[in-house]
Amino acid sequence: MSEKRILLIVGGGIAAYKTLELTRLLRKAGIVVRPILTKAGAEFVTPLSLSALAEDKVYSELFSLTDEAEMGHIELSRSADLVVVAPATADLMAKAANGLAGDLASTTLLATDKPVLMAPAMNVRMWEHPATQRNLKTLQGDGVTFVGPDEGAMACGEFGAGRMAEPQAIFEAILAALSGAPKPLAGRRAIVTAGPTAEPVDPVRVLTNRSSGKQGFAIAAALAELGCEVTLVAGPVSVPTPKGVRRVDVETAREMLAACEAALPADIAVCVAAVSDWRPEHVAATKTKKTGDGPPVLTLVENPDILATLSRSAARPKLVVGFAAETHEVEAYAQGKLTRKGCDWIVANDVSIAGTMGGDDNAVAIVTAGGIERWDRAPKAEVARRLAQRMAKEFS
Repeated sequence: MSEKRILLIVGGGIAAYKTLELTRLLRKAGIVVRPILTKAGAEFVTPLSLSALAEDKVYSELFSLTDEAEMGHIELSRSADLVVVAPATADLMAKAANGLAGDLASTTLLATDKPVLMAPAMNVRMWEHPATQRNLKTLQGDGVTFVGPDEGAMACGEFGAGRMAEPQAIFEAILAALSGAPKPLAGRRAIVTAGPTAEPVDPVRVLTNRSSGKQGFAIAAALAELGCEVTLVAGPVSVPTPKGVRRVDVETAREMLAACEAALPADIAVCVAAVSDWRPEHVAATKTKKTGDGPPVLTLVENPDILATLSRSAARPKLVVGFAAETHEVEAYAQGKLTRKGCDWIVANDVSIAGTMGGDDNAVAIVTAGGIERWDRAPKAEVARRLAQRMAKEFS
């Protein structure tokens, strides 16, 4: 690994400061880093700081009298084993997707014959914009790989998908790209459920819950990044589909179970969705009106237990993981659930903590027959990565 070389293109965004730590990690691992700093990137990090950490010259000008005398952009584009763009701004992604070459960074991306890894970073609205999503699909089709973006709070004050992955995650993606080794879950199949279910009362009203789907979507993304073929069965949420994941949208618990069973056989099942325990026995054909006789009486019946059904299926996945969202006695309830459902792990979390259900961070305990492993609070994307890596060890 010590002979590997990275061409690091630093785009213009507040996340550019993370590239200093990324550069430090790469150099510590013995990887040569040659930086290209865009004009916008220089508004956030200085050439001196980047050069000092990379222990190399920082390149920024397309028409440099010294560099371009030897066709510098061509030499730069071919000299590395991997081209890394971090942060990959909406502008850089658009230029690369459309073959534009108006500065050193975009020209180098067009001229390279080496693999490209991008770490996107931008405002959530910019990330979700149809133009950016079109560019993302184009780049993926061209063979560009991606790490992130994560979900969370942003410098602009908004939150959502678009925050650049942490330096450690990008570093690990770089190592994986350089190694050329097969991903640990390549050839495996997984089913992940995410979000709430919605049980109709009448054509207008539903029984549902506050689940955002963020943790389940993050787990689906993390499994896919490890090479797993993932079917994501999603309740009614507005979270973007992770790259490389097959998504099946459902509303009710019965629809979710049917979609899970249709996705079998699988090696892994991760039941993250907050499934409604009950549904109305009868669904009104028309909107229920106030009559002055008091509220209507709802007779509820029990919904199918998706986790238990998958755990006892004749086509049972080798690893079945359930989630337990509790408000008190979290670990005790999780241990009981592990026994009742017949699954292999329960990932327990306390949703009475502000910002957990619907938020961007989570603190979990992994409950197994062998004991309890408690993890500190972290972004849901990081929790997902750790869970995926732990699952991969089960198949190593």
